[in-house]
This record gives sequence, C-alpha cells and structure tokens, in this order.
Amino acid sequence: MGKKKGKKKEVRRVQGVLEITRSGMGFVTVKGKSIDVLIRPNDINEALDGDTVVADIKNTRGQRPEGKITGVVERKQTEFVGTVQLNTHFGFLVVSTDKAVPDFFIRAENLNGAKNGDKVVAELLGWRKGDRKPEAKVLYRLDAKNEVDMAMKEIIIQNGFSINFPKEVLDESLHLKAEVTEQELKQRRDFRDVLTVTIDPADAKDFDDAISFRKLETGNFEIGVHIADVSHFVRPGSALDDEAYKRACSVYLPDRVVPMLPEKISNELCSLRPDEEKFTFSAVFTITPKGKVTDSWLGPTIIRSNRRFAYEEVQAIIESGKGELSEELVQLNKIARILREQRFAKGAINFTSIEVRFLLDAEGRPRGVILKESKESHQLIEEFMLLANRTVANYVHKIKKHNETIPFPYRIHDVPDQDKLKPFAVFAGKFGYKFDITTPKAVASSFNAMIQNVDGKPEQQILEQLGIRTMAKAEYSTDNIGHYGLGFDNYCHFTSPIRRYPDVMVHRILRKVLTGEFPVDKSMEKKCDHSSERERAAMEAERAANKFEQVLYMQDKVGEEMDGIVSGVSSFGFWVETIEGKCEGMVNVRDLSDYDDFRHDEAEYSLVGLRTGKRFRMGDPVRVKLVAANIEKRQLDFEWIPHRKKNQDTTKGKNKKRKS
Repeated sequence: MGKKKGKKKEVRRVQGVLEITRSGMGFVTVKGKSIDVLIRPNDINEALDGDTVVADIKNTRGQRPEGKITGVVERKQTEFVGTVQLNTHFGFLVVSTDKAVPDFFIRAENLNGAKNGDKVVAELLGWRKGDRKPEAKVLYRLDAKNEVDMAMKEIIIQNGFSINFPKEVLDESLHLKAEVTEQELKQRRDFRDVLTVTIDPADAKDFDDAISFRKLETGNFEIGVHIADVSHFVRPGSALDDEAYKRACSVYLPDRVVPMLPEKISNELCSLRPDEEKFTFSAVFTITPKGKVTDSWLGPTIIRSNRRFAYEEVQAIIESGKGELSEELVQLNKIARILREQRFAKGAINFTSIEVRFLLDAEGRPRGVILKESKESHQLIEEFMLLANRTVANYVHKIKKHNETIPFPYRIHDVPDQDKLKPFAVFAGKFGYKFDITTPKAVASSFNAMIQNVDGKPEQQILEQLGIRTMAKAEYSTDNIGHYGLGFDNYCHFTSPIRRYPDVMVHRILRKVLTGEFPVDKSMEKKCDHSSERERAAMEAERAANKFEQVLYMQDKVGEEMDGIVSGVSSFGFWVETIEGKCEGMVNVRDLSDYDDFRHDEAEYSLVGLRTGKRFRMGDPVRVKLVAANIEKRQLDFEWIPHRKKNQDTTKGKNKKRKS
C-alpha cells in the first residue's frame, strides 16, 4: 500500500512596495494591511528600493511576518545616478543614495566613454547570473553647472523621474498643431467673446485653467471654469501618452520644474495665454448672487483669454476694490467666499498652511526665505476648481453600466486613523479643546472649532501639525469612498491635466460619457495606484530638494545660536525648526546625556528627563546652536542651549567637543 498524499502546503503570497533601510533590511508595505512584511537582506533577491514586488510569507511566528521576494512587478526606477569606478576590463557604478543598494557591474562596451570618477546616469539592464549583481550601462555623463544643479538632478533621478524627454516624445510633440477648423468648432461651445482671465503665480509659464464671467439678464452669473484640453493633443497609445503616464505628474523643485509633458504642449499649445484661441474642456455654472448653483454644463469649448493676472494683482484689487476688471473680480471673490463657507458648513476641514520658499540667486543658491500664505486671491481660484472637480465626479458617478459605476480615477481621502486620533484628542484636551470622535462629521467639526480658537495662541503650531498627522493621505482609486477632508461624496482631479495624468484620464472618460459611451477600463485601479505612487515620489523629491536648500542656506551659520520650535520628537532626539528661515534639524538624545537621561513619552509627544523632569514637547520654544550642516546627508545637527542665569559665564563650554 502506497503512502498517503499529504495536503500541499499553501503558500501565502502578497504584493506591495519594498522599502530598504540603510542597514539592508527590507519591508514590504501591502495596501490595506497595517503591518509590513519583513524581508531579510538574503531574501531581497533582485528587488531594489521602491520596487513593487511579490513576496512569499515564510514565517509568521513573530509580531511581524517575514517573507522572501519572488518577483518584481514594477521597477520604481530604471535609471540611477552614481560614480564610475574602473577596473582593467570593466567598471562599477557606486550609486548615490542613502539606501542599501549594491554596486552595479558595467561591461567595458557599456561604459560609453565614462572615465574613472565620472558622475553618470546609468540604466539597469538586469541581473548577472551567478553573483546576483545588477548590471548597467552608462547612458550619459551627468553634466552640471554647479553644486545645486548636480544635487537637483540627482534628486530627480533618485525618485524615478527622467531629466530629459526621449527623442520620439519630443519629435511627436513638435509635429502637433492647434488648428481651429470649422469641423473642430462644431464640436465645441464658443466662449471666445466671453470675458475670460487666468490667475496664477507671477512666475508661472503653463496656464492650465481660466475663469470666464458674465452677468445674465436674470441677475444671475454664468461662471465658466475652462481647463486646457490636453487630451485633444495627447492621444492614447502615442509616445507622448506613454511618457506622460510613466511620469504621472510634474515635479516642482525650488529652482526648476520637471514637467510631465514637453514644453511645446505645456507652455505653448495648451497654455491659456492671453489673446490666443485655445481648446479647453469646461465646467460652466449658473450661480445666483447668493452663491447657489442652479445649473451646470460640461463639455469641450474654445476660449480666448483677455487678461493674465498674478495672484498679487488680484489680491490688491480685492482689498482695494479698484483696478482693471475690479467689478468682476470682486464679484467672483464674493461667490468664492460663499462656496467656501458652504463647504465648511457641510464638514470640510479648514487646515491652513504657510508655504516656505527660498529666494534663489542665479546659481540656485538660497539667499533668503519668504513665507507665502493662502490669501483670498488663491482661495478664489481654489473654490472654483473644487466646484468643477466635484461636479465632474458627481456626473460620472451617476453613469451606470449593468447597474455598476464605470471605472474612474476618483480622488479619495479616508477618515482619520482612530489609533492616531484618540491620543491627539486627549492631548488637545489638555489645552482646553474638546474633541468629539464619535463620528467622522463630529471629528471635522471639532477640528474646525479648534483651528478657529487656537489662532494666534502658543499651542497653535503643535496642535495644527499634530492634527494634520492624524489624517490619512489622499490618493487615487476606483473605490469611491469620498473625500473626507473636503467633505465631498464624489471628487476627482479635472483641473490640471498639464501637470497631472489622472486629470487626463478624467478628461478622456468624461468626453466619452458625454457622447453616450460607457468606457470600462479594467486596468484603471492599476493606473490609479501608479499615479498615487508617482505623486508620493514627486513629494519626496520636493522634500529632499527643499532640505538640500535648507542645509545650503545654513552652512555659513555653523556655530551660531538661534531660536527655534520643537517640531517633532522620537526616542533618539527631537527636531527643531528655526524661527528665522524655517529650517529643520535635530538635537540628538546622546547630546543631552550630560544634562539628563531622556525618555520618549509618546502620549505627550515629548522627551522627558528621568532625573530633572525637563520636558521637550512639540511646540516648545528652544534655544539651539547649529553644530553641523551636512550637504551629502542633507542634514542639520543642533545642540540644545540650556537657559543661562544672568551672571553665568556665557563663554563656558564654547570649546567643548561635541560627542559622537
């Protein structure tokens, strides 16, 4: 009698994004799962940091499951920046990154003329059999005008974006023409004789949205939100479309923009420049003087912008009531105010933010800092863009095929994480702010009440920062759970197709449903995931570039004392944001050991001294000395300066060596 066949052991397989730490340990983040999968260095195989991978779970005995990577679904990047190290018959690429990345092997025929020590951009070819080494070929030497230019190019490539467009993409864009034919006009609503303006930053080059305004005989207003019709030029299956999808968004760095589309499209064909006929896709509203939307229309249009305004110009007109087109702009602002009030009344959260920007010299080096806050001119545009986005999402959401909604790239935002919200509510309560966390709407109301009451008070910064951290991240998905932060059941991105690929997808779907088609793209969720991942990569690039500029700005201030605010805490120290310059660095807990033994109190968002009871809590003012500004690591190191007594010798300890 033969042996009984046992049941085949079922292998649990997951797919997610791999993050590799400096130590070489990997973690796979799986969508919808709260715990990452641990991947030990020997089990990472041919995956690199940021790749979407498949992993088999091989151990669940500990608190965190362990796995082994069995395949790479999608590379985060295929181009890498590094330094060439030559041997006799081959070379290696030492990759510039703070992650654990193996050196790339380069055959002699793939060096492309690179010399020893050259900084180059190389393309991953695959993995060499036998030694499990990645192999690459040099694409080009990375030329740079200066230190800043080199750093920005490295940041761009490290985050998976290309500096240049492929030749076939540029060639395709150069052959595009904006011919206003009779046939094209028949398919578009004509707004060329309607007053239309653009309002953008003073240094903007791509104007992808415009507002039209006219008063109707009824006393109501017709307000049009006109968006550059990128999908008219960028067609599915083209090299342009493939490249736009790959990039998925433009990247905005302190000294440059890395565009999603070539300049021919973004700054010429689709830029809504004054006195030029442009193809647009529009949301047109009939609105009463009291801000009630009584009718809306969606469809392709043609416009001719009358005037380009900068935000600063419009703000001056709003404040003074005087200037070119003052009557129209003031009326638009009145309606925008009402729309804004309506949003907050329905549950939107009123988080405000101040944007920190560097004043740069001709070489891109920071020479000063300016703080930009959202004013009424910005909010005017914001409200009408939100209205258009919501209207498009509402329209498409109603379209059903076989009683199901069609796949669509909604912009979603989940409710706050209860695990983050509960300790925050307790913490806010210590300042006298009551939080009702029983329902999402109650949470929103509590946040708005706190934001209103905390304005101008010492605890404002800490409570606003911590409040934002309780929030989920907005993303793209076909699973329409609504947008919690904005208080919308249906929301999408329609208004920036020059710089966001999801907006291009929205335009294409809307164009089809308006003509009675029911497009079903079974790969839409994958496209949403890709767009969300690229958006996160762009934000990471922007953060890295800003951090570089911060360190560069502070380099000549090493040794100086300055005032700051505790902006974050952890078990290994606390972060400080300087009052002047808004630059962030860290005070390491090791450097506090002479004063006390500090422990991290998570519930209080603070570090607490065991002997003295001294506390460093988020939002606390501190005096610090800048002791290091490391450009390569993009890192600032501070030393805490204790309060001194009036007669204390301020020179004491100045020459004391910093602990390592």
